[in-house]
Amino acid sequence: MSVEAHAGYDVNVLRLGEAPANLLLHCTLARSEALVSLAKSLPGGSVLMDLLGHGKSQGWDRQSDYQTANAVAALDLFEGPMHVIGHSFGATIALRMALDHPQAVARLTLIEPVYFALATDPAALADNVARFTPIYDAYGTDDLDTAARLFHGDWGGGAWEALPDHTRAAVAKRMPLIIAGGPSIHDDIHSVAARLSELSMPVTLVRGELSLPIIPAIHAAICAAVPQARDHVVQGAGHMVPMTHVADVARIIALDAQ
Repeated sequence: MSVEAHAGYDVNVLRLGEAPANLLLHCTLARSEALVSLAKSLPGGSVLMDLLGHGKSQGWDRQSDYQTANAVAALDLFEGPMHVIGHSFGATIALRMALDHPQAVARLTLIEPVYFALATDPAALADNVARFTPIYDAYGTDDLDTAARLFHGDWGGGAWEALPDHTRAAVAKRMPLIIAGGPSIHDDIHSVAARLSELSMPVTLVRGELSLPIIPAIHAAICAAVPQARDHVVQGAGHMVPMTHVADVARIIALDAQ
């Protein structure tokens, strides 16, 4: 693992194997190691990076669009067309890359992409707004601990109280990165919804059976616009499915490659 300069950003990069065929992008508040087990289960070499503000990568400058900055840094890691695999916010970056640079993305795997603006189901959207409103309210009063606790309750998996003090503090410290993704994933400032039908590469969607209602709604919207997209559900899994059910996710990816 090493810190490398890519497209003007210093990002922490982990390379597994030779001639990487896969690029893996982790969820917000995690780091590249979260997807190492999955990467080792895939054919071909892989490259993983810590998103900006995570792990050993440089912090977000609070000026540029957060999603775009990560996409630019990740694109600089390509060594020819690659299979791009993203989880959660990392999956929204992967989707942006596939739309903006289709020649670079040979295949796309989106694991619970939190592109909330893509969903059209009214009930799922209302549920998502109800969950995020108190998070944004707490953040707006600088109560990062409450914002982090609420966010973790929906998206982190596991009991907040069971986390070590230093982990809870680290999550709270990085809550600005959750807010930073809002313009892209809540407001769709990059017009992703209108461009979904432009995707021409194979697209695999993976979600957990126990995930929040907004996730199947997002998957349904992608499948409606992308005929070649395949939606898969991992039984007994939640949002952290690429870490908790590695073998199942790897099996799905292999199946769709046939």
